[in-house]
Amino acid sequence: MRLKATIENVITFSRIVQSIEKQSKACVMRFSPTTLQIICAGESEGGVQADKSRKQPEDCDGTQHAPNAVDRKETLFKDFIIQSNSENEITCELQTEALLSALKSASASPDITMKLAKRDNVAVFCFEMQVQSRQGKKMDITHDVRVKIMKLSEVLALKEPLCPEPDIHIILPPLAKIRTVVERMAKLSPIIGFSAQADGNLKVEIATDSVAVETIWQNCPLPQIAGDGEDANQDGKNKDAEREEKPFHAVLLSMRSLLRFLSSYVVSTTTIACICAGHCLIMYVYIGEMDDSGGVLTFYIPSRMDEVTD
Repeated sequence: MRLKATIENVITFSRIVQSIEKQSKACVMRFSPTTLQIICAGESEGGVQADKSRKQPEDCDGTQHAPNAVDRKETLFKDFIIQSNSENEITCELQTEALLSALKSASASPDITMKLAKRDNVAVFCFEMQVQSRQGKKMDITHDVRVKIMKLSEVLALKEPLCPEPDIHIILPPLAKIRTVVERMAKLSPIIGFSAQADGNLKVEIATDSVAVETIWQNCPLPQIAGDGEDANQDGKNKDAEREEKPFHAVLLSMRSLLRFLSSYVVSTTTIACICAGHCLIMYVYIGEMDDSGGVLTFYIPSRMDEVTD
């Protein structure tokens, strides 16, 4: 088993891990010859593991909670070498805080090598870097992060959540702006409503016995989703009627879950929200521009149906 690479974009790598670290104390990293997949491991309150090209399952249970990042390896690495008996794939589990610390310590180095190694018979990611002291002397530094190599049975146990086809897809305003609004609402309610209309209106709102607050963003773009044209041709009249009514498709969320997701603003350029009304919210955070994205962070936030009262 062998894994070695030069980190070419340590800032982007750090921002991705920073977003993941807000969700969970541990993560799973799955390396292949072409991609790196980062999945939250353990319990967290917010998204769920998914694949880069999401399938359209039939149901949503909202029981798993972890975001997932998929990147083309060229986005982060060069001189990438990987060898294993599992079709040249290596999957390991590690602490997100330790990984983030190693990447931050490497941020000032022009040349950073990451490799899989052993220390006292324990698997580690070894980060080798060269930094300059205040006196101008070059110093070689090694930063080890302990990892657990996962067995095939453990890898196969990583499952996607089951979700219905979304009711609406909408491109969000900058996440930093949404985060500012939601942080203010968080002082008033632990539950937040998140909804969108087919005419491009996005709404976040809270309602308690003593206060009701809502914020609406207008003219948000609606992305073109594969298959929409075929459906429109098959039952165009019904689709036109639905568009005229323009209902809000809504989901109730844990305020804490939404705020944790919004921490990904540090890496976001474009974010698409997919609302499965009454079930869950799926977020696709693109790393780089959509047309030439280096990867996607996918978050699944289950609906808080248990909080609904008459």
